[in-house]
Amino acid sequence: MVARAAGPAYPGGLGSCGRGGFAGGPLKDYIWAYPPRTISAMKYSTRIRPISYLKANAAEVFRQLTTLREPLVITQNGEAKAVIQDVASFEETQETLALLKILALGNRQIEAGKTVPVDAVIRRLRGRAARKAKA
Repeated sequence: MVARAAGPAYPGGLGSCGRGGFAGGPLKDYIWAYPPRTISAMKYSTRIRPISYLKANAAEVFRQLTTLREPLVITQNGEAKAVIQDVASFEETQETLALLKILALGNRQIEAGKTVPVDAVIRRLRGRAARKAKA
């Protein structure tokens, strides 16, 4: 379920999507906890190397991957065959994909009308916290 915002902002740094998340669309009235990040366009044309370069300069390629944190396109016979990147960038990409899948699921739930008012969610969470404190 997705929590629906009833007002412009909530304590704890959460604001409505219209205040920093999505500018409109189906999520404009829902809680958005992540501030938007500026994403720069990457030019892959500057990071293309033939497989022979990778074979001859593997240590340098791996050092650059770690330092620059940009993927490298590997070609074979003039055609792009693979993209390699450092582990940290790969993990960030996987985390981003997971978050995008969660957002897509939330959008489907919103479209299906499966929402819960934020006040009800807060009451339920406070009830759980109170029960844990007593135990």
